[in-house]
Amino acid sequence: MMNDTMIGLDLAKRVFHVVELNAAGKVIKRKGLRRSQLLAFFAQHPVARVAMEACASSHYWGRELQRLGHHVLLLPPQHVKAYARGQKNDYNDAQAIAEAARHGAIMPVAIRTVAQQDGQAIHRIRSQLIRDRTALCNQVRGLLAERGLVIPQGVTSIRKGVPELLAQSNDELSPLFRSLLQRRYEHLVALDEEIAWHDQQLLTQSQADECCQRLQTLPGIGPMGGHMLSLWLGDGHQFRKGRDASAALGVVPRQHSSGGKAQLLGITKRGDGYLRRLLIQGAHAVLRHVAGKTDRLSVWLQSVKARCGVFKAAVAYVNKLTRMAWALVRTGGVYQVGTV
Repeated sequence: MMNDTMIGLDLAKRVFHVVELNAAGKVIKRKGLRRSQLLAFFAQHPVARVAMEACASSHYWGRELQRLGHHVLLLPPQHVKAYARGQKNDYNDAQAIAEAARHGAIMPVAIRTVAQQDGQAIHRIRSQLIRDRTALCNQVRGLLAERGLVIPQGVTSIRKGVPELLAQSNDELSPLFRSLLQRRYEHLVALDEEIAWHDQQLLTQSQADECCQRLQTLPGIGPMGGHMLSLWLGDGHQFRKGRDASAALGVVPRQHSSGGKAQLLGITKRGDGYLRRLLIQGAHAVLRHVAGKTDRLSVWLQSVKARCGVFKAAVAYVNKLTRMAWALVRTGGVYQVGTV
């Protein structure tokens, strides 16, 4: 049976700090633990609520503590900071975590499974590979421009232009630079192969995930966006309603209101920027083909596009798309095209 205590756990690489609060919010225990001692301490501790910041390794420790029977809460670090008092030290940080969790106003982060972390790892590695490929192409274009050789922007131009330059006889390309350029091109080919392998992994996982398949019934959601959105939403129970999901993704207006006068600014851009970018790209694809359609969603998009422009319409659609995706995850349904 769970007791009324709240434990704040400040995570670290080697030394962890625990602060335990009783039902009245008073500190009853403060303890420092080495990494090897942490699980043994909680295995002997009565079942309690354990709060941590959602940071590096928090999902791993959350799963381990759940196996021991504890109720684990992961809190966004930016919201915990407001509860910190006194000078900066590990015990004060752990107490702030416990008090923030005890207050109950902060929406906790869902603990990810190993499969969810595997899927997110594919997305992160693929994103890094694309950044590396873009940097390589820019470097090659810059080096060639110094020799008066201009290649248009884009990976396709590099794939086509570099072999043509290597095949030509040009005094600006010395034997040494030709060797360097050849190695850069071989590295580009290797990056293309790596990206293609990760794309195939994402496609395979997307086809095997029933939730991802249902999310792809939404206009603008493809295999990659659906897979990432499925990983991010999980079972959807961390959000009370669809509006909470769109707020967590950062596609709601930012407020700066005072004196009874409401002032709405741009979107907050909270949450996962990578997922938000994927969904906005999908929204632009929908907006390019929305003209002339008569279903309810398309008519709404046409009116928003005409009133606010394509960019604001794309963000507005992502807001609605996130709420619809949350509803599909919670209900287990698929998107049905509505009529006007």
